[in-house]
Amino acid sequence: MATGRQLLERAAHELLDPQGRALAAAVQWWSLPGLGDDWPVAVLGTAGSEPILLLHGFDSSCLEFRRLAPLLAARSTVLVPDLFGFGFTPRAVDAAYNPAAVLHHLELVLRLACERLQVDRVGLIGASMGGSVAVELARRCPERISRLLLLAPAGLTGRPMPLPPLLDGLGVRFLALPGVRRGLCRSAFADPDAAVGPAELEIASLHLASPGWAQALARFARSGGFAGCGEPLPHQPLQVLWGADDRILRPPQKRAALALLGERLRELERCGHLPHLDQPAQVVQAWSDLCSSPVDDH
Repeated sequence: MATGRQLLERAAHELLDPQGRALAAAVQWWSLPGLGDDWPVAVLGTAGSEPILLLHGFDSSCLEFRRLAPLLAARSTVLVPDLFGFGFTPRAVDAAYNPAAVLHHLELVLRLACERLQVDRVGLIGASMGGSVAVELARRCPERISRLLLLAPAGLTGRPMPLPPLLDGLGVRFLALPGVRRGLCRSAFADPDAAVGPAELEIASLHLASPGWAQALARFARSGGFAGCGEPLPHQPLQVLWGADDRILRPPQKRAALALLGERLRELERCGHLPHLDQPAQVVQAWSDLCSSPVDDH
């Protein structure tokens, strides 16, 4: 079985999507103290504006940002890690796969990124589950995070719902079925007939071949994942985008998030659960607008 590193190296030459190939080619492998192994972080752009850290969603990978990252990289250094236990990361057999492990890994990534780039703070963009991860990370590391843009965030409200043994494994096997992957991929876009073809389906499923994918995902599901992460909202400037055609976030989730976020939230037309894929230019504009907001140095 190919390692995650080998899968990404092949992807840099063989993916159908040229933007996916370019992002895979930009992946570096960082050594993080205390974790062992090397960890994938795509690095694009050059020094200029404040660096930006992008956080992907549940059961996804850094390749999710293939359309957004190069647009942001025109003005900033962009860092796109795979979350711990997801994407193409190494997965130790005896590791804990839960929110605490995800956040610990990101704290190490954030610290090393600031050291390498010689900056004090970075901006943060999180998509779907990555939105909740971003909020948690901003509360943990307020001195490192300047501002946040959340894209169709999942897990800001509600409560953790751990899957019991057996059901977690069954759920993972269900997620691995080709027909299920195709259905999930289509449901994430505003216009699946136009947006979803072989290139999209390839990227949506490539990381499933990483060693330990099923076991790590089952353990994460058993932990309950990220939920109820929105309160209290971090003090940094924060904006939220979600799609008018989002079929992943259910109406009760949207109502609860709207009550929490209020005027911080903006809806995008002709957009599904993935604003960074359906409407990347609008995401870039929203980030530019957010960067004009004063930063709270409290």
